[in-house]
Amino acid sequence: MLERLNQAMDHIERQLELHPGRPVDAAAASRVAATSEYHFRRLFSALAGMPLSEYVRRRRLTAAGAEVLAGERTLLDVAVRYGYGSGEAFARAFRAVHGVGPGEARRRGAVLRAQPRMSFRLVIEGSSSMRYRIVRKEAFRIVGRKTRVPLVHEGMNPAIVAFLRGIDQDTRRRLEELSDQEPHGLLNVSVNLDPSRAEGTELDFHHGVATGRDAPDDMDALSVPAGSWAVFEVEGPFPEAVQHLWRDVFTQWFPANPYAARPGPEILGSRVTPDGTRIEAELWIPVEHTPAP
Repeated sequence: MLERLNQAMDHIERQLELHPGRPVDAAAASRVAATSEYHFRRLFSALAGMPLSEYVRRRRLTAAGAEVLAGERTLLDVAVRYGYGSGEAFARAFRAVHGVGPGEARRRGAVLRAQPRMSFRLVIEGSSSMRYRIVRKEAFRIVGRKTRVPLVHEGMNPAIVAFLRGIDQDTRRRLEELSDQEPHGLLNVSVNLDPSRAEGTELDFHHGVATGRDAPDDMDALSVPAGSWAVFEVEGPFPEAVQHLWRDVFTQWFPANPYAARPGPEILGSRVTPDGTRIEAELWIPVEHTPAP
């Protein structure tokens, strides 16, 4: 898998070199990696620590920075060459990456920031095994309450905390009575995430149960189609154990197993200790089997 990912990175670099002003074809890169674009973007973001779109932007502006300092083209020519429709748009993007505008950089020979070309390699560091199982489920519903929240990678998510505090005990009791299948009990469900998975982008967050029943009139319902799920177990400090599990699934488990993520809700069933310091949880990730090439 890592070899195919590096071949996809070579493909992206060739696109940037041959056509610096055109959008990078992520779908073509995912075909080189022999996976779906959805899984390729998810895997890249987890491994690289940034969305693919941000990496491409930094690589493009790294090359543009070299041309600004070289002084062989006008600033407008450099802007157009790298896909910016105006000098102002180029200057904003340039400053966001390099900390100075292109005009200032050219006048005083400023120190710029470079995004190196990225490649992936295997580092053996796992000291503990990941407990997982593969489950095939027929179509079901998530019934409960729904809101829209920003994505937070580390620490508590204030928007989710406030939302959950607003759900009264009677509603929770009614929901628990609707739970009739795995994963059992009250669940936290994330769906419709931005493909970039960037911090601060928004997602739909459901607090509810898995059921085959219809939703009451005062509750929201999310229809989940039939498919396979990878189910991971974790126990540890709250909330870090779950956040680190999410990361490890994409940086360690997927590259080592013949599965790819597929679009769908990511489901967390959990129990937090009374003092709020530790958690036992199951994380359900929608997957599809990927036959060996």
